[in-house]
Amino acid sequence: MMHTLFADSFATLGRLDNVTLVMVFHPQYLESFLKTQHYLLQMDGPLPLHYRHYIGIMAAARHQCSYLVNLHVNDFLHVGGDPKWLNGLENAPQKLQNLGELNKMLAHRPWLITKEHIERLLKTEENSWSLAELIHAVVLLTHYHSLASFTFGCGISPEIDCEGGHTFRPPSVSNYCICDMTNGYHRVDDIHASPTTTESVCEVEALMEKMKQLQECRDEEEASQEEMATRFEREKRESMFVCSSEDEESAPTRDVSRHFEDTSYGYKDFSRHGMHVPTFRAQDYSWEDHGYSLVNRLYPDVGQLLDEKFHIAYNLTYNTMAMHKDVDTSMLRRAIWNYIHCMFGIRYDDYDYGEINQLLDRSFKVYIKTVVCTPEKTTKRMYDSFWRQFEHSEKVHVNLLLVEARMQAELLYALRAITRYMT
Repeated sequence: MMHTLFADSFATLGRLDNVTLVMVFHPQYLESFLKTQHYLLQMDGPLPLHYRHYIGIMAAARHQCSYLVNLHVNDFLHVGGDPKWLNGLENAPQKLQNLGELNKMLAHRPWLITKEHIERLLKTEENSWSLAELIHAVVLLTHYHSLASFTFGCGISPEIDCEGGHTFRPPSVSNYCICDMTNGYHRVDDIHASPTTTESVCEVEALMEKMKQLQECRDEEEASQEEMATRFEREKRESMFVCSSEDEESAPTRDVSRHFEDTSYGYKDFSRHGMHVPTFRAQDYSWEDHGYSLVNRLYPDVGQLLDEKFHIAYNLTYNTMAMHKDVDTSMLRRAIWNYIHCMFGIRYDDYDYGEINQLLDRSFKVYIKTVVCTPEKTTKRMYDSFWRQFEHSEKVHVNLLLVEARMQAELLYALRAITRYMT
């Protein structure tokens, strides 16, 4: 299967990029990812090909992800895009410039998107978007925001033949991939190995014991709805105070920042400074019941492709944890997914958010929040400090969960606003 995936990827892209080489740890997911990305970028759809790649550039630039920006600059030119647009967003058509506001809100504060933002894009006298075009654009924006998270979260560096690609020279200070991981985390010969010290083995045992205890508690009694709501609010509040100790502002360089407006706009916790964003209750607007059908109606087949990709990431398991086999990891996977949605203010009524603090320790939460909310600030130290005893393939698996949970959260806010506009 791996050989087939590589062959298909090479035939489609004309290259084997490093994202593919890292994702291939999980072939079932990679197949779904490549199929979805191919459809979004190359198959029939509402947007012309050069618009699609330019939107990819806009989205990746919001997170200073020069790796993805450079890939799409090449693809944009290859499909006949106007090189002048690459001098800065102000040189692109007004229609694409109008997408800048939605791009920045989706990337950093999706809970602020309203039907008025949608209306402005659809009802501008000139350069207006159609609903189908907007759905295509929203899916592309969320795809590349979350792919930037994966790129930084796994320490993916440019290919060896690209500018900034891995060489034995130290990275140039002028290189605009800022964080210290852009030359990659691992040597090829140790990618399958993680340290298994006595201390880290104890961490695995402790985590498995907590999972067992939580399962027993679940079987014995269920918390009331009021208590579940309280636990969600507590976890949402606590997530605001999880921040990286390496949390310094890094201004994007002109190379990247020219592709978007308002460079000072970034992630802000939704309850800071007296702002209170109402909880997004998943049963009021869910992907399964609402988002999926809206996407599929306006951009046929894409809802199906995204749904398959979400399900594969959420349900993917090899029933292993580090050196242990035959382990049911569903509780842990759900805690990771729901913690990400909790950071975005999304609540599931049937989930006990008390489990998150039991299963995710602080260093892991720091890593999750950084990769999901400010991926450009991720460092090798953060990657190394969580789940020290786990295989690299398991840490890549974590990143797949982060990518898909983030993408779905962004989509839910955008699609809810579109639905409100339509009704």
